Amino acid sequence: MTPTQVALVKSTWAQVLPIQDQAATLFYNKLFELDPRVQSMFRGDLPTQGKKLMRMLDIAVRGLDHFHALLPALKDLGRRHTQYGVRSDDYGTVALALLWTLEQGLGDAFTAEVRSAWTEVYTELATAMQTL
Repeated sequence: MTPTQVALVKSTWAQVLPIQDQAATLFYNKLFELDPRVQSMFRGDLPTQGKKLMRMLDIAVRGLDHFHALLPALKDLGRRHTQYGVRSDDYGTVALALLWTLEQGLGDAFTAEVRSAWTEVYTELATAMQTL
C-alpha cells in the first residue's frame, strides 16, 4: 500500500461513514446474491452484524498508517472466520461485494484510482487475516 492509496481509502471511507447502515445492507445483499451459501454463516441479527462490519472496517481504515499494529487483530479475526466456515475463496467474493458497495455509495467519486486503492488495501487486510 502506498501513502497515496492509504489517503484515497481514508478520504473515501469518510464519505461512506454517513451512510454506513445503508452500505452494510448493500454489502450483505450483494454478498448473498454473489454466493447464497455464505448467508447460512450469519445466524444473528443482520443489522447488528452490519454495524460490526462497519466498525471493523473503520478500525482497519483508521489504522492503515500503522498496519503492523493491526496484524494481531486481523489474524485473530481470520481465525474466528475460519471457525465460522469461511474459506479462502470467500475472500474474493467479499472483495467483489465490497467494491460494488463502495461504487454504489461513492458514485462518481469511485474512480479507477480509488478502486485500485481499495483493492490493494482489501488484499492486504484479507492476506493478513488468512495468515494463521
